[in-house]
Amino acid sequence: MKNTENIIEIKNISKSFGDKRILNDVSISVKRGEFLTLLGPSGCGKTTLLRILAGFGTADSGEILINGKDITDMPPHERPVNTVFQRYALFPHLDVYENIAFGLKLQKVPTDEIDRRVRRVLKMVSMTDYEDRDVDSLSGGQQQRVAIARAIVNEPKVLLLDEPLSALDLKMRKDMQIELKEMHRKLGITFIYVTHDQEEALTLSDTIVVFDDGNIQQIGTPTDIYNEPQNSFVADFIGESNILNGRMIKDRLVEFAGHEFECVDEGFGEDVDVDVVVRPEDIYIMNRLEGAQFTAKVKSCTFKGVHYEMFVDTDKGYELMIQDYNAFEPESEVGLIIRPADIQVMHKERTCNTFDAEIISEDRVKFLNTEWECKPQTKFAAGEKVKVEVKFSKVELIDHPEEGTLAGEVHFLLYKGDHYHLTIRTEDRDDIWVDTNDIWDKGDLVGINIAPKDIKIIKCDE
Repeated sequence: MKNTENIIEIKNISKSFGDKRILNDVSISVKRGEFLTLLGPSGCGKTTLLRILAGFGTADSGEILINGKDITDMPPHERPVNTVFQRYALFPHLDVYENIAFGLKLQKVPTDEIDRRVRRVLKMVSMTDYEDRDVDSLSGGQQQRVAIARAIVNEPKVLLLDEPLSALDLKMRKDMQIELKEMHRKLGITFIYVTHDQEEALTLSDTIVVFDDGNIQQIGTPTDIYNEPQNSFVADFIGESNILNGRMIKDRLVEFAGHEFECVDEGFGEDVDVDVVVRPEDIYIMNRLEGAQFTAKVKSCTFKGVHYEMFVDTDKGYELMIQDYNAFEPESEVGLIIRPADIQVMHKERTCNTFDAEIISEDRVKFLNTEWECKPQTKFAAGEKVKVEVKFSKVELIDHPEEGTLAGEVHFLLYKGDHYHLTIRTEDRDDIWVDTNDIWDKGDLVGINIAPKDIKIIKCDE
């Protein structure tokens, strides 16, 4: 059994580049011998955190401890860690043996000890017969093995891996995943692994830390992350999901997709808005309609190798993705069943846009660093600090940013079965959430308008 003592403590690490916050008060504990993966989309902060841990970058605040010792200001070469990079950074003028032995020679390790350790790691990475080969003559997978061997020959307490498989083709990547997992088992040291590949994270990890925008969204085992996502970002990012608006009627009874379903969730209260997640493989589909909880018409059916992927329109106008070993032809009427244990209920992160604001005049209010026209009011005086609420569905997006009162970029989009829920990020990095039936793509530049009648002004303490 693995020692559960924490070998690494990452405490309240923050980092900004200019006015852009990359890491926001991040804290993680890593157990000795654990395979921990930092997972998230490009630009979420995971590689920045790894570089800070390796000593190749500095944090603005926070501290890092390894074995209880503060290494926050320690130079990279003194840290008990080794890093395997996305680009393997092998020395082209040295053969395989000399590449692996390079660090040991710098440390003036005795020659016989170097030879023993190099040959041991060559065997471990299945490169025993390649010690005299030029590294340029090796395949990508073989170069990757040499890079790992060069890192582990120094016997680090922690091995850091920054997307080391991303340059490999799909088959080689899957083969190397198996080898990495076996290496980790044999070595018994702590692995911290960075990837944006969800399947890779689920395959390799003991623990996954899901990042977005420099914030930790969830920490858990692969099973917990997949089956019990804590918010809609995690549910959408990890595998395929149907994410729908729902209403918790009472304990163990939830309404979504126009129907009521028994579930296993409790403690949300009664008549409470929630988000509901149902994985595509957890919807039971059948040809007969009797005995079904609800019905649907098949829109499309695509063979995916292991299963068929189908999109259906339900009897209440919602679109669902279903994965099943059997094919159901387009236009066919089907019955659907969702079992209580396969419904994951989540607290809503927000129910409307809420902004800090300031009254400019009777019919003008300032929020998001922009003045907006509002309904004439006499309740609040000029200069008074207030809150503004705007329903998601009342934010209008237009194609031309210059035609909006404010401009932004589509930062995140989530399909909710009958509409899209978008996160629009402004130039000042403020977020506005929008419900729309229009189709936008991530990265689209948009104009933002809000009608005066849809701006609700309330006291700050309400």
